[in-house]
Amino acid sequence: MADPIILYDGVCGLCNRLVQFLLKRDQQSRLRFASLQSDFAAKVLQRHGIDPKDLDTMYVIENYEQPDERVLQRSDAILRAGRELEGFWGASATMAKVVPRALRNLVYRFVARNRYRVFGKYDSCMLPDPNQRSRFLDV
Repeated sequence: MADPIILYDGVCGLCNRLVQFLLKRDQQSRLRFASLQSDFAAKVLQRHGIDPKDLDTMYVIENYEQPDERVLQRSDAILRAGRELEGFWGASATMAKVVPRALRNLVYRFVARNRYRVFGKYDSCMLPDPNQRSRFLDV
């Protein structure tokens, strides 16, 4: 299971839209997903000393359960997920790495603080489409 795993806020409207965006454009079906509210996410994040109750960032797990497993967060996670996409989106994610992390994360934190107000919040995690359910690790 070396494919990247996206950990996202399952009740966030923006996060759910991002997951749908990635599912639609990940033509190789490499990305896997789990909500931050899941037991799966809690176990992985605790293993890396990260508070699983912190829902203000998206994470990407690389090399899951391998000796070199690592967790990317905030803008690094977004760009890593984007690199799995082909064409314009993958190239854009690669090119965006030239923007300093501090600046990228400043924008990321602004969006994260305002995401519920702008994009809404669900009462519970949304269920994936049955055709995509196998790509979700917490269903």
